[in-house]
Formats: sequence, C-alpha cells, structure tokens
Amino acid sequence: MSASIAYVGHGTVLIDIEGVRLLTDPLLRNRVTHLRRAAKVDAAALRGIDAVLISHLHYDHLDMPSLQRLGRDLPVVAPRGSGALIRRKGAIKTVLEIGDGEQLEIGSLTIRATHAMHDTGRLPFGVKADPVGYVVSGPGPSVYFAGDTDVFDEMAALAPVDVALLPIWGWGPSMGPGHMDPIRAAQAASLLGARLAIPIHWGTYYPIHLGVRGRPAFLDTPPELFREALLEYSPATELRVLRPGEATQV
Repeated sequence: MSASIAYVGHGTVLIDIEGVRLLTDPLLRNRVTHLRRAAKVDAAALRGIDAVLISHLHYDHLDMPSLQRLGRDLPVVAPRGSGALIRRKGAIKTVLEIGDGEQLEIGSLTIRATHAMHDTGRLPFGVKADPVGYVVSGPGPSVYFAGDTDVFDEMAALAPVDVALLPIWGWGPSMGPGHMDPIRAAQAASLLGARLAIPIHWGTYYPIHLGVRGRPAFLDTPPELFREALLEYSPATELRVLRPGEATQV
C-alpha cells in the first residue's frame, strides 16, 4: 500500500493514501495579520488535492484566502454548522458538513469525524460549530488528524491508529486552553495506541515582533520536548519529526 504524509506547516498536512490526497486546515500565506511564516509553501506539493478537511473555525485553521488559492471547486469537509460561512466567505461550491461520529467517503477512503476539545466560535461574533478531528481509513494505514484539541480520555476509543498527527505547540511562546503541549500530546499518543506519531502545529508561524532579533527558539524546541515525553508516556510509539515542507512514507 502506498501512503505518505507531508507536513506543510502549522495545522496543514497532506495525507496521500493510494493516490487519494487530502489536505488538512490549509494555511498557506506567508503573512497572516501579525504572523510571519518561517518557510514558504511549495506550491507544487499542493497539486491534485481531492478534498480539504477543516477541523474548526479559528482563522488559523479556516483561512478563506488559502481555500480560494486551492480552487473554489475543491470539496471541503467541515464541522456541521459551518457550511454557509464557507460557501459565502470562501465562495466554495461544495461543503460537506460532518459531526462527531459521522463519516463519509472520499474516493477509496473513509473520513470519520471525532470529538475535539476546543473553542467552538469564530471571533469576534461569528458562526459557532463544534470542532472535530478526523480518522482517515481505507486501503492502507489509518491516520488520525487531531486538529486543535486538548487531550481527552475518549481518545482511547479510537485506538489503535497507525499514524497520529498531533499538535504540540502553536504560533507563539505560550499556548492558551484547548491545545496540547508536548507532554499532553505524548499522553494522547498513548491513549490512541499510536504506532507512529508525527508532531504538527509547530515551527511554522511566529509574531513578527518576536523575530526582530533572529529566529525564535519556540520554532525549534517543541519536537525534542515531545521526544522526551513520548519516552515516558508512550515508549512503544515511533516518533518521526517532519519540518515544514518535509514528507515521509508511512
């Protein structure tokens, strides 16, 4: 079976299983308000996408300019209640809404939405929709994309998964509620019975003012902290660190 994972950066991952290509939470711009991207996106890697998976409505995960860059005809799978917003603001023609426990088919793959512990809204006064993660399964390894979430006990019901794409940081030196740090991501890997963990949501964006004197340390340190935490909480899980733009066969 042919399967690969490419870490585009932040929450954006290209999952390619047997030629079906899914892109998660596309954030592809070099600058987003006060944030600057540490490495540019390779546009060639984003060709031939079959569908986009959106986990929640926050601006760094549901970015309308990035969706439009991919093409308005590309199907978008998104949390139930977000369809009207995406069609109106993103001019996207096909939005497939999905809720926790529901599933749909994209080519030969089954996409199942899972629970996520994160904020529901799009600030300041926008639409609300319950965030989700996704388990992708089919003719190849199962892949869990967490989106943005804190760890929760019910992750154990998803076990085992072959590949866990787990957020370990954010875009600044600290994180707010509803996010995993390296330790909590390692605990999630244990609950998921993950064969392989690939850390995401790190090393991509930083506030411009924090980069005036050089590359901020928080762009580089989280994976090593995750490695140490995995040894303690989930030693059977293989760690594979991809920097933005890198890919691996799974």
